[in-house]
Amino acid sequence: MSSSDERGGTTLGPRIRGDDKLVRRTTLVRLAVGLCLTGSLVGCGFQLRGQATFAFDSIHVNAPGQPAFAVELSRSLAASGGARVAEKAEAAQVIVDVVSIVDDKQVLSLSPGGRVQEYVLAKAVVFRVRDGDGREWLKQDEIVVRRTYGYDDTERLAREIQEQRLRAEMQSDAVQQIVRRLQLARRPA
Repeated sequence: MSSSDERGGTTLGPRIRGDDKLVRRTTLVRLAVGLCLTGSLVGCGFQLRGQATFAFDSIHVNAPGQPAFAVELSRSLAASGGARVAEKAEAAQVIVDVVSIVDDKQVLSLSPGGRVQEYVLAKAVVFRVRDGDGREWLKQDEIVVRRTYGYDDTERLAREIQEQRLRAEMQSDAVQQIVRRLQLARRPA
């Protein structure tokens, strides 16, 4: 900080002049704001994701025709630490059946000239959770994830790469939603 004095010259800011009151006050204000923000995060219930808790000890992922989805779901379940992922259905207490996965792409908007400007991508995953005897632990449920993106014919390759990235994000989002919903699964009465 510099300012003009009566002689037309400049003087150095308060820290160099020896007037440290302003500097101390600014530092205290910053510290108080930081503490308030930290306190508000704790007060609102924010916490890092921890270990998932399930009502079962082991699980098998059954996703016929969807090996990439099955691998990602299995890895996510193993990383959650709440249950062991079994390779075979016979070795698991529950089985998550991925009934269907449908990927869709639709035009969202057109330019005045009739060219596509935006697309909407959708991924619908239908699943259920049962035990080896066929009793339902979690009724059939559907997760739908949507993403939109702008499209330009002149940037076709970039948009194709963007679409692939969005589809991968949508799959990861669907997997995480399934893991969270599995925490609601209960042994049938």
